[in-house]
Amino acid sequence: MASTKGITVTKTEQQPTPGMTPAIWGMAPYPVIVADAAGSVVELNPAASLLLEGVTPGASMAETVPGWLAQGHDDASGRVTLPGQGSQGAGALPSITGRIAAQSFEAHPTRSENGNVVWWLVEDTDRRLAEEALAEERERTMFLAEASSVLLASLNTDRCMLATAQLAAEYLTDVAVVVAPSSGRRLPVAHATAGQDVTRGLVDADPSQLPGLSEALQGFPPVPSRWIDPTALPAWVLPEGFTGTIGSVVVTPLPGHGVPAGALILLRRTGQSGFTENEEIFARLFAARAGAALSAARLYAEQSDITSTLMRDLLPPELHRVNGVEFAGGYQAAGARERVGGDFYDVHPGSTAADASLVVLGDVCGKGLDAAVLTGKIRNTLQALTPMSDDHERMLQLLNGALLNSHHTRFATMVMASVRRTDSQVRLRLTSAGHPAPLIVRTDGTVEEVPTYGTLIGALPDTEAHTVETVLQPGETCLLYTDGITEARGGPLGDEMYGDQRLKRALSECADMPSEAVVERIQMLASQWLHGGSHDDMAVVAITAPRTTHLSAVNGHTRGRYTA
Repeated sequence: MASTKGITVTKTEQQPTPGMTPAIWGMAPYPVIVADAAGSVVELNPAASLLLEGVTPGASMAETVPGWLAQGHDDASGRVTLPGQGSQGAGALPSITGRIAAQSFEAHPTRSENGNVVWWLVEDTDRRLAEEALAEERERTMFLAEASSVLLASLNTDRCMLATAQLAAEYLTDVAVVVAPSSGRRLPVAHATAGQDVTRGLVDADPSQLPGLSEALQGFPPVPSRWIDPTALPAWVLPEGFTGTIGSVVVTPLPGHGVPAGALILLRRTGQSGFTENEEIFARLFAARAGAALSAARLYAEQSDITSTLMRDLLPPELHRVNGVEFAGGYQAAGARERVGGDFYDVHPGSTAADASLVVLGDVCGKGLDAAVLTGKIRNTLQALTPMSDDHERMLQLLNGALLNSHHTRFATMVMASVRRTDSQVRLRLTSAGHPAPLIVRTDGTVEEVPTYGTLIGALPDTEAHTVETVLQPGETCLLYTDGITEARGGPLGDEMYGDQRLKRALSECADMPSEAVVERIQMLASQWLHGGSHDDMAVVAITAPRTTHLSAVNGHTRGRYTA
């Protein structure tokens, strides 16, 4: 199909050969121009006359036809073989392309027998427009894919805002402004100018000063750019140090997951073409991806804050010296991505130095968040029962009843220790509820197993427990631990349990060591045994009778002196 001045002709004929007569050229469906080697027009058909006004036989190609066609003829003439002369060029003459007015053409040259060049002009405007549209669509698709990758690479709200503004400024416009939902009376805003760094801050601004912004922040559809007066932009919209004037403005919402994620403002300088309808639609496609990423980042931040708040109560506390006794604890959750699990420990100091401190270490059946929730309930219940900490059996009975009355079907094992400093000794009352027996390392390296025992908590209506009393001399340590230590599988073959005997040998090497050093040593050996393999939750608490007496500082705040 070819078009000349509004006339469309459909043909399927092949190009004529160089030997075709002028009469046949006149019947050709395409504009045809014949020119000699000197660049003069020899003949042209009616279709060419309609297309190229003012071109007549004898006219100079250089003066009457578009420059690209005249240059092409000069190049082609040097390759023509003239009668009686040797070849001045070999091979087929190359086609060329160019525009005539608003139309695009392919010009195909062929040699005639007398040395003239016949130019067949075939319009390819529609094809080229389709190719350009396809190339533009591919470029936009690649941009959207890249934008999605960049925006989803971070779940940080601030970085996502900056990335949105920067991508929009680089691809869509001269200046991009991202406005997040208001923080009190102030708007979080990110400004980006093409080729410059992105800036972010809070501005005191009224969104209603910019048409469409209040609506966009509420998630309503955007207003057309022609409704926005660029000369009436509020000063805060322009980035600091911006020079020039704005000629076109687009405001589009950033849709989120159920709630708006903000708004995107695109600005173009005066002198450039305004935003087309197609560009505004594409801006909304980008805004949809950016809004989804911003919304995901904001939801993640909210969930992270909630999780952090809960973690503060679920994570084991940091232990230190209490009433003249050293305490140290260590905890490692089963999953690499988990921070809490089913193992726990707590130290409840006595109200005075003469009162006993209560140490509790336990293991809830299972692991992960479900076990951690029950762990939190047990810890809170024990906190409420601390006034009766001298009666371990009674505390365990009340805790057992609380667990049986809950909707949880899990049970727990536990060991309790009442710790009191008397002179240089530390007196212990130890009670186990289905838990591994505590171990004591004496100053000579001997390891003793405390013979306390009892029933599980939360499994049976009645509980039994046997309490054992013992004494720690200066430098001796009592170790409470969960079975995640002894049942850690690893070793040379990768499937052997660490076991009680290895733990006892490791503990014997910790004689006369501070409590923190004992915990670090046990945890290190267990981790080495695992070789990075899977394991259950692991918790350990060391109670040490120090060899030194802590003297209070003079002012009550600075660190005091230690004497033997």
